[in-house]
Amino acid sequence: MAPKPEPGRRVVADNRSARFHYAIEDTFEAGIALTGTEVKSLRGGKATIGESYAGPSGNDLMLFNAYIPEYLEANRFNHDTKRPRRLLLHRRQINKLIGATQRQGYTVIPLKIYFNDKGRAKVELGLGKGKQLHDKRETVKERDWQRDKARLLRDKG
Repeated sequence: MAPKPEPGRRVVADNRSARFHYAIEDTFEAGIALTGTEVKSLRGGKATIGESYAGPSGNDLMLFNAYIPEYLEANRFNHDTKRPRRLLLHRRQINKLIGATQRQGYTVIPLKIYFNDKGRAKVELGLGKGKQLHDKRETVKERDWQRDKARLLRDKG
């Protein structure tokens, strides 16, 4: 059973494998500095963030390797599909995330790109550590048990 989407939130891209590969400890909502053709392309819903990550660039936090395809109706004014994009956060949040990545070995992973109820493009960022192989096996075992338990309860009732 899929989780119900929050009202006013239209998810464009979802990084489903992030929670499998990383133990997410904290989440943040950030805005993205986009060009006009990137916004139009996002509204089409074709972005992918499976291989993307966020990291420091000077005093800012940037989103690297996120793929937003070209907007077909824009001819020569189109954007670069994998350019680094600036994330819009409060200075205190940026300092916390940069400090965690540099000192404590954390990674900042984009979990979702969505449009909020005001029509603004947002990124849900997760601060997490990479899982070891045995942790991943434990996650698979827990997921299988939950599926079997739901099946048993459904058949019994």
